[in-house]
Amino acid sequence: MLYFLISFLSFLMILSKSFTNKSNGTKHVFYVFCGKLFSFLASRIKTRTSFLALSLFIQQPNKSLVLSKFEEEQSKVSLLDLHDLPLDCILEKLSPSELCNVGKVCKSLRKSCRSDYIWEKHMKMKWGKVFGDAAYREWKCYVASRNIEKSSKNHHKNQKNILHDFLHLFWIKSKAEKDMKLKLDDSIASLYLSLENGSFWFPAQVYNRENGHAGFMLSCYDAQLCYDSRSDTFQARYSPHGRWTIEENIKWERLRVPPIDSGSYVLHVSDCLDDLKPGDHVEIQWRRNKEFPYGWWYSVIGHLETCQIQGNHCQCHNKDIVILEFRQYKAGSRWRQTMINRKNHREEGNEIEGFYGGIRKLHSKEEITKWENLRPIKIVE
Repeated sequence: MLYFLISFLSFLMILSKSFTNKSNGTKHVFYVFCGKLFSFLASRIKTRTSFLALSLFIQQPNKSLVLSKFEEEQSKVSLLDLHDLPLDCILEKLSPSELCNVGKVCKSLRKSCRSDYIWEKHMKMKWGKVFGDAAYREWKCYVASRNIEKSSKNHHKNQKNILHDFLHLFWIKSKAEKDMKLKLDDSIASLYLSLENGSFWFPAQVYNRENGHAGFMLSCYDAQLCYDSRSDTFQARYSPHGRWTIEENIKWERLRVPPIDSGSYVLHVSDCLDDLKPGDHVEIQWRRNKEFPYGWWYSVIGHLETCQIQGNHCQCHNKDIVILEFRQYKAGSRWRQTMINRKNHREEGNEIEGFYGGIRKLHSKEEITKWENLRPIKIVE
């Protein structure tokens, strides 16, 4: 196109000389024609530096003005002119919604705006306290399964249309290629947006499940969670005994990443039993029966009945029996206390009082404070 313009401009210059001896009216018509012609061409091609200079020359006979305008246009720098480092520094300042808008401008900016480096900060800030390693592994499987499913559908569609005419086969190919560009990927940007729009359910744990039901006070259970951006809350699905229980309107402060990276039916191997002493804060696994998943229950290590609590006479830490107190229940309740043997503790219990599993000692003040803040105002009967 540029060569065509140069050649055509040369032709017009030669042609213009033939009009030098003509009347002013004829020359005026000629110049108007040239101006209209170049305006039309300018609207039909993309802006290029050479064409910009040419169009300025036609519109402004004053060469000095043309050069100043040309230099002014050349001095303007767009995002596409920046190197990766300054561009990343700018994109880091944008919010997720702003990154999405900038990514719609062109392919180059879309690639930059979907960089894992840019989205890691947003992912950590919003989802870091509820999205753990187990959830990330599930995300990888989710992406792989969705892409396999989409590829299978595209393959089936191509086989179904294989007897169509030649032109239709090209249409199928172009459509399939377009679909591949839109497929879900395993980038952090894709993960963030899938969480934000609620299309991906992820595993986490919920404190005081089922809206603080009395039977689940000071406990934390595994669940599949889905985010609702309109209410800034979550929906949870629990799976006790083969059926799903649904809970809605769960706030952020009731969620956490599972402290132990294992399944909810797996017994945790306790590594703190020898260190337990009265006053220690712990979590212990408990389930109603062997068909139910474990939940984590908050407890405090208590004194034995034979212990002389006064002064420095307590020897509970030297005994094999350990008392766990669940202080959300009133004194005398069968749920108030339980005993375990620190030497050979595995899973203990029965079908009436449930089964107590592994124990993890709480060392973090943040974890302990979290549990204490969830303590009910009234003692549970």
